Amino acid sequence: MITVVLIFSAYLLGSISFAVVASWLFKLPDPRSYGSHNPGATNVLRTGKKAAAAVTLLGDVGKGWVAVAAAKYVGEVWGLGDEVIAGTALAVFLGHLFPIFLAFKGGKGVATSAGILLGLNPWLGVLTISTWMVVALVSRISSLSALLSALLAPLYAYLLLEKGILIMAVSIISVLLILKHRLNIANLMAGKEARIGKSS
Repeated sequence: MITVVLIFSAYLLGSISFAVVASWLFKLPDPRSYGSHNPGATNVLRTGKKAAAAVTLLGDVGKGWVAVAAAKYVGEVWGLGDEVIAGTALAVFLGHLFPIFLAFKGGKGVATSAGILLGLNPWLGVLTISTWMVVALVSRISSLSALLSALLAPLYAYLLLEKGILIMAVSIISVLLILKHRLNIANLMAGKEARIGKSS
Protein backbone atom coordinates (compact mmCIF):
# COMPACT_ATOMS: atom_id res chain seq x y z
CA MET A 1 0.00 0.00 0.00
CA ILE A 2 2.80 2.42 0.89
CA THR A 3 4.35 1.78 -2.54
CA VAL A 4 1.11 2.73 -4.31
CA VAL A 5 0.77 5.89 -2.20
CA LEU A 6 4.36 6.91 -2.95
CA ILE A 7 4.10 6.37 -6.68
CA PHE A 8 0.69 8.05 -6.98
CA SER A 9 1.84 10.99 -4.87
CA ALA A 10 4.95 11.32 -7.06
CA TYR A 11 2.77 11.42 -10.17
CA LEU A 12 0.57 14.16 -8.67
CA LEU A 13 3.65 16.14 -7.63
CA GLY A 14 5.07 15.80 -11.13
CA SER A 15 1.77 17.04 -12.54
CA ILE A 16 2.25 20.46 -10.93
CA SER A 17 3.46 22.74 -13.73
CA PHE A 18 5.71 25.35 -12.21
CA ALA A 19 5.83 27.14 -15.56
CA VAL A 20 2.10 27.74 -15.30
CA VAL A 21 2.36 28.57 -11.59
CA ALA A 22 5.22 31.04 -12.14
CA SER A 23 3.43 32.65 -15.08
CA TRP A 24 0.37 33.18 -12.91
CA LEU A 25 2.45 34.62 -10.06
CA PHE A 26 4.27 37.04 -12.37
CA LYS A 27 1.15 37.84 -14.42
CA LEU A 28 2.63 36.46 -17.62
CA PRO A 29 0.82 34.75 -20.50
CA ASP A 30 0.23 31.01 -20.29
CA PRO A 31 3.55 29.43 -21.43
CA ARG A 32 1.56 27.11 -23.68
CA SER A 33 0.39 30.10 -25.74
CA TYR A 34 3.72 31.37 -27.15
CA GLY A 35 7.22 30.36 -28.25
CA SER A 36 7.64 26.60 -28.23
CA HIS A 37 4.30 26.25 -26.37
CA ASN A 38 6.19 24.12 -23.87
CA PRO A 39 5.51 24.72 -20.15
CA GLY A 40 9.15 24.86 -19.15
CA ALA A 41 11.80 27.29 -17.92
CA THR A 42 13.38 27.90 -21.33
CA ASN A 43 10.06 28.95 -22.83
CA VAL A 44 9.17 31.13 -19.85
CA LEU A 45 12.55 32.85 -20.31
CA ARG A 46 11.31 34.02 -23.72
CA THR A 47 9.10 36.54 -21.90
CA GLY A 48 12.25 38.24 -20.63
CA LYS A 49 11.19 37.62 -17.03
CA LYS A 50 14.23 35.85 -15.61
CA ALA A 51 12.71 35.56 -12.12
CA ALA A 52 9.73 33.63 -13.51
CA ALA A 53 12.06 31.34 -15.43
CA ALA A 54 14.10 30.78 -12.26
CA VAL A 55 10.99 29.88 -10.25
CA THR A 56 9.99 27.45 -13.01
CA LEU A 57 13.43 25.87 -13.10
CA LEU A 58 13.77 25.51 -9.33
CA GLY A 59 10.23 24.17 -8.98
CA ASP A 60 10.62 21.56 -11.69
CA VAL A 61 14.04 20.46 -10.43
CA GLY A 62 12.76 20.47 -6.87
CA LYS A 63 9.77 18.23 -7.47
CA GLY A 64 11.97 15.60 -9.09
CA TRP A 65 14.42 15.70 -6.20
CA VAL A 66 11.71 15.68 -3.50
CA ALA A 67 9.95 12.66 -5.00
CA VAL A 68 13.12 10.57 -5.13
CA ALA A 69 14.38 11.74 -1.73
CA ALA A 70 11.03 10.86 -0.17
CA ALA A 71 11.06 7.42 -1.78
CA LYS A 72 14.60 6.76 -0.51
CA TYR A 73 13.68 7.85 3.02
CA VAL A 74 10.43 5.89 3.17
CA GLY A 75 12.17 2.92 1.58
CA GLU A 76 14.77 2.87 4.34
CA VAL A 77 12.15 3.20 7.09
CA TRP A 78 9.81 0.56 5.68
CA GLY A 79 12.48 -1.72 4.24
CA LEU A 80 11.34 -1.27 0.66
CA GLY A 81 13.49 -2.21 -2.34
CA ASP A 82 15.06 -0.05 -5.01
CA GLU A 83 12.18 -0.83 -7.35
CA VAL A 84 10.11 1.63 -5.30
CA ILE A 85 12.68 4.38 -5.86
CA ALA A 86 12.78 3.56 -9.57
CA GLY A 87 8.98 3.54 -9.78
CA THR A 88 8.72 6.85 -7.95
CA ALA A 89 11.33 8.43 -10.22
CA LEU A 90 9.39 7.33 -13.30
CA ALA A 91 6.08 8.44 -11.79
CA VAL A 92 7.17 12.02 -11.06
CA PHE A 93 8.71 12.24 -14.53
CA LEU A 94 5.56 10.91 -16.21
CA GLY A 95 3.53 13.35 -14.14
CA HIS A 96 5.51 16.20 -15.64
CA LEU A 97 5.17 14.84 -19.18
CA PHE A 98 1.49 13.93 -18.85
CA PRO A 99 0.05 16.04 -16.01
CA ILE A 100 -3.47 15.29 -14.89
CA PHE A 101 -3.95 18.99 -14.10
CA LEU A 102 -3.19 20.06 -17.69
CA ALA A 103 -5.20 17.50 -19.63
CA PHE A 104 -2.10 15.26 -19.83
CA LYS A 105 -0.19 17.78 -21.97
CA GLY A 106 2.97 18.71 -20.10
CA GLY A 107 6.57 19.72 -20.56
CA LYS A 108 9.58 17.89 -21.92
CA GLY A 109 11.02 16.97 -18.54
CA VAL A 110 14.55 18.37 -18.71
CA ALA A 111 14.55 20.15 -15.33
CA THR A 112 12.50 17.45 -13.61
CA SER A 113 14.88 14.76 -14.83
CA ALA A 114 17.79 16.79 -13.45
CA GLY A 115 16.11 16.79 -10.04
CA ILE A 116 15.52 13.06 -10.25
CA LEU A 117 19.17 12.40 -11.06
CA LEU A 118 20.31 14.62 -8.20
CA GLY A 119 18.04 12.64 -5.90
CA LEU A 120 19.37 9.30 -7.10
CA ASN A 121 23.01 10.35 -6.81
CA PRO A 122 24.32 13.92 -6.46
CA TRP A 123 27.29 13.24 -8.73
CA LEU A 124 25.00 11.77 -11.37
CA GLY A 125 22.98 14.96 -11.32
CA VAL A 126 26.05 17.21 -11.34
CA LEU A 127 27.62 15.38 -14.29
CA THR A 128 24.43 15.51 -16.34
CA ILE A 129 23.71 19.16 -15.51
CA SER A 130 27.33 20.05 -16.29
CA THR A 131 26.96 18.38 -19.68
CA TRP A 132 23.86 20.48 -20.35
CA MET A 133 25.63 23.67 -19.30
CA VAL A 134 28.73 23.08 -21.41
CA VAL A 135 26.71 22.29 -24.54
CA ALA A 136 24.40 25.26 -23.86
CA LEU A 137 27.34 27.64 -23.47
CA VAL A 138 28.85 26.48 -26.75
CA SER A 139 25.70 26.09 -28.86
CA ARG A 140 23.16 28.36 -27.11
CA ILE A 141 20.56 25.75 -28.03
CA SER A 142 18.60 24.31 -25.11
CA SER A 143 17.22 21.29 -26.96
CA LEU A 144 20.65 20.18 -28.18
CA SER A 145 21.95 20.44 -24.62
CA ALA A 146 19.04 18.36 -23.36
CA LEU A 147 19.44 15.70 -26.03
CA LEU A 148 23.17 15.22 -25.49
CA SER A 149 22.67 15.14 -21.73
CA ALA A 150 19.93 12.54 -22.12
CA LEU A 151 22.19 10.40 -24.29
CA LEU A 152 24.99 10.49 -21.73
CA ALA A 153 22.89 10.15 -18.55
CA PRO A 154 22.53 6.33 -18.80
CA LEU A 155 26.31 6.05 -19.17
CA TYR A 156 26.84 8.22 -16.12
CA ALA A 157 24.25 6.12 -14.27
CA TYR A 158 26.06 2.93 -15.23
CA LEU A 159 29.29 4.32 -13.80
CA LEU A 160 27.78 5.72 -10.59
CA LEU A 161 24.77 3.59 -9.67
CA GLU A 162 25.15 0.04 -8.41
CA LYS A 163 21.55 -1.07 -8.86
CA GLY A 164 20.50 -2.25 -12.30
CA ILE A 165 16.87 -1.23 -11.80
CA LEU A 166 17.89 2.37 -11.11
CA ILE A 167 20.08 2.42 -14.22
CA MET A 168 17.10 1.09 -16.16
CA ALA A 169 14.88 3.86 -14.76
CA VAL A 170 17.41 6.51 -15.84
CA SER A 171 17.57 4.93 -19.30
CA ILE A 172 13.78 4.97 -19.66
CA ILE A 173 13.64 8.61 -18.57
CA SER A 174 16.33 9.45 -21.16
CA VAL A 175 14.41 7.70 -23.94
CA LEU A 176 11.17 9.46 -23.02
CA LEU A 177 12.94 12.82 -22.89
CA ILE A 178 14.42 12.27 -26.33
CA LEU A 179 11.01 11.26 -27.71
CA LYS A 180 9.50 14.46 -26.32
CA HIS A 181 12.10 16.37 -28.35
CA ARG A 182 11.11 14.88 -31.72
CA LEU A 183 10.12 18.25 -33.18
CA ASN A 184 13.31 19.83 -31.83
CA ILE A 185 15.37 17.11 -33.51
CA ALA A 186 13.66 17.90 -36.82
CA ASN A 187 14.31 21.62 -36.33
CA LEU A 188 17.94 20.97 -35.44
CA MET A 189 18.42 18.97 -38.62
CA ALA A 190 16.81 21.77 -40.60
CA GLY A 191 18.86 24.46 -38.84
CA LYS A 192 15.70 26.13 -37.53
CA GLU A 193 15.98 25.51 -33.78
CA ALA A 194 15.66 28.64 -31.65
CA ARG A 195 18.51 29.71 -29.40
CA ILE A 196 18.24 30.25 -25.65
CA GLY A 197 16.48 33.50 -24.76
CA LYS A 198 15.24 34.15 -28.31
CA SER A 199 11.56 34.44 -29.10
CA SER A 200 11.83 32.22 -32.15
